[in-house]
Amino acid sequence: MNIEDELKYSDKAKEYDEKRINVGRIEKPSAYSIFTGPCGDTMEMYLKIESGVITDAKFQTTGCTAARASGSSLAKMIKGKTLIQVEKISIEDILSDLGGLPPMKIHCACLAKTTLQKAIEQYRK
Repeated sequence: MNIEDELKYSDKAKEYDEKRINVGRIEKPSAYSIFTGPCGDTMEMYLKIESGVITDAKFQTTGCTAARASGSSLAKMIKGKTLIQVEKISIEDILSDLGGLPPMKIHCACLAKTTLQKAIEQYRK
């Protein structure tokens, strides 16, 4: 039995992971970033932005269930929002949307948020 089998995820986190919601690439994105967190998981974030509004968001990750669920949740939350609104989304908002994560996996929500922040920084340059 591996560690993933021992962790308890919410039904929503499991659904995001199993259905691979918002996973993929956007051809010719308006913004892109790739970030490797301290745990070694890497996430890529692709954003399509029109008139300051995120019209599409996708991500890819080499990470675990929690990383995939966090990326899916965040990508869903930011679609249709302005960059200013998106920058106000917190790690707690991601965790709340997911119905929580196991304590040892909270860093995965941080990975998603940091990757998004870096994509926005890249867009603004």
